[in-house]
Amino acid sequence: MTEHHAPRHTGTEDVPDGGRGRRELNRLAISATAHCLTGCAIGEILGLVIGTALGWGNGPTIALAVALAFLFGYAFTIVPVLRSGLALRAAIGVALAADTVSITVMEIVDNAIMLAVPGAMDAGLTSGVFWGALTVALAVAFVVTVPVNRALIRRGRGHAVVHQ
Repeated sequence: MTEHHAPRHTGTEDVPDGGRGRRELNRLAISATAHCLTGCAIGEILGLVIGTALGWGNGPTIALAVALAFLFGYAFTIVPVLRSGLALRAAIGVALAADTVSITVMEIVDNAIMLAVPGAMDAGLTSGVFWGALTVALAVAFVVTVPVNRALIRRGRGHAVVHQ
């Protein structure tokens, strides 16, 4: 009787939905989403805090929050990639490939929630409504984005590019 060994998976190729490969793929997707959310959350919070503190309307505040979310999200990928020895131009390409879809999904979800919660965008920085809505928005964005990152990694895209 011959022994059959399952192929070894890195999480960046097409992994079957079973066993160790599935767990590794889920682990990579959760890790990629947490990494992306960290940069996005810093930018998002900073943008919302600045816009709210300055008394800006929803449009300019969200525009600033989204711009900063992308800036910090990309920076959280570019810096470690640069440390690995890649040139700046190549590191920027890796960050764009790794994070664009993930950040976009997160920004759509969390800003939609902030707009949907009555009074959240108009609440002051000391308001529990503002911080509660923002916390829920970021948590929901994380949950929604994990399967997006999982699908991207499974197809060799998204954060799979960082691991290549």
